[in-house]
Amino acid sequence: MSQYHLDYLGQLESEAIHIMREVAGQFERPALLFSGGKDSITLVHLALKAFRPGKFPFPLVHIDTGHNFSEAIDFRDDLANKLGEKLIVRKVEDTIKAKNLTEPKGKFASRNQLQTYTLLDTIEEFEFDACIGGARRDEEKARAKERIFSVRDEFGQWDPKRQRPELWNTYNGKIQKGENVRVFPISNWTELDVWNYIRRENIDLPSIYFAHDRDVIEHEGQLVAVSEFIRLDAEDKILKKKVRYRTVGDMTCTAAVESDASTINDIIREITATKTSERGETRIDDKVSEAAMEDRKKNGYF
Repeated sequence: MSQYHLDYLGQLESEAIHIMREVAGQFERPALLFSGGKDSITLVHLALKAFRPGKFPFPLVHIDTGHNFSEAIDFRDDLANKLGEKLIVRKVEDTIKAKNLTEPKGKFASRNQLQTYTLLDTIEEFEFDACIGGARRDEEKARAKERIFSVRDEFGQWDPKRQRPELWNTYNGKIQKGENVRVFPISNWTELDVWNYIRRENIDLPSIYFAHDRDVIEHEGQLVAVSEFIRLDAEDKILKKKVRYRTVGDMTCTAAVESDASTINDIIREITATKTSERGETRIDDKVSEAAMEDRKKNGYF
């Protein structure tokens, strides 16, 4: 790796650490959203650099849909235990029962829309005034519209036309009672930046990110894992493929990519050669409409 690239990663790291410390300084009850995916794992690593040897000034929070990959959930629990940090888990299934919500139907019945209810209830339960997340601007078009500090109103809603300017790394966290802020410390990173940083820092990841054999079905050009959460139809043909995951969402809406990449260096070579974003290639739920993500974010989705 070139010296220039090392300096570039150092600049990204420094900015992210600065943002995390700004959150700790400006907010009374922040939280870090942690799913066991590579971006949130990177955030935890950055938090270690920002606040150790002290404890994190926020808990780790996961909004669990119940449709997760077991590898990510096991990693989530193991890392929280290893670090001795508080992990709060709130389940979408409990929200469905409490609010008598109707679950989506169909072949890939995703709970992503319902996840918003659980997130907003969790923010209200713990009175969180800031939630740190691992969203990046290169993931999806709606992500690119947000600031580092993204203010949400008392209903959790985001208005892309009423965002605050962020000049000279100055972040304004002043909010009214009931409002909260979503904070994105790695917003200026790309997928390739994250992987280069993971390599540089030797960060452990769930095995799902590396090539492995898995039973899948092919649906509209995408490889979807066979699981209890999807509906298999008579015409579906179960295939055994060597795959890996570029992003880890629910099993109902996240497709795998065929790959022989068994090391981080292999993955970096693959990403360097691809012309498709990770969400564009692997997220089924983002294909509902051109504005699918933006509509969810306006309603309170992270």
